[in-house]
Amino acid sequence: MTITLQDFNHNNTRKDLPDVKPGHVIKVYQKIVETKGVGKKMETKERVQVFEGLVIGKKGGTGIGATITVRKISGGIGVEKIFPLNTPTIEKIEIIKITKTRRAKLNYMRDRVGKATKPKGRLASEEDNEPQTKKIKEEMKENEKEMKEENTEDIKENENKEIEEKVEENTEKKKVEEKEENTEDIETKKNEKAKEKKKAEEEKEEPAEEKKE
Repeated sequence: MTITLQDFNHNNTRKDLPDVKPGHVIKVYQKIVETKGVGKKMETKERVQVFEGLVIGKKGGTGIGATITVRKISGGIGVEKIFPLNTPTIEKIEIIKITKTRRAKLNYMRDRVGKATKPKGRLASEEDNEPQTKKIKEEMKENEKEMKEENTEDIKENENKEIEEKVEENTEKKKVEEKEENTEDIETKKNEKAKEKKKAEEEKEEPAEEKKE
């Protein structure tokens, strides 16, 4: 069984992380493995390091090579770190604040000093920290509801059209029947008038014959 590169990338992309965008203030929980000693005495310890900062850039979109650049200021010095989103070393990402931005890359934040390095925004809610899969499912459900509503509306419109067509057909049939009835009435009247004329002519001819005799 052959696996294409697209299927491999799709299966290995993480879907348990929230939708991180430039302008979000986030906390990245990264696993770090430390080793001590040499040979048999070597010990490995795993700890979680938290890196909190502002997302100033995102590359790769939703692909397997997607990365985010997070910037923070510690001790008056700017520190930036690039995190690959689909790496297993990232335990979780938590969105703390959402700021309004008009650019995809916030490189101008590198020149800011003091309070300007902390942009204003609103605190993130639980919905903002939900995984992308839940949001996608909710969007799919909403789209299905809209499709069902549209289908029901289309069905109703088709039913109304069928009813209107049937009414038009019935009205046309009635008109045709009325025309036929009117033509029949006219013909019968004509025949009656012709009979009356014949009778009148016959009545006139009879007294004329009697006088000749």
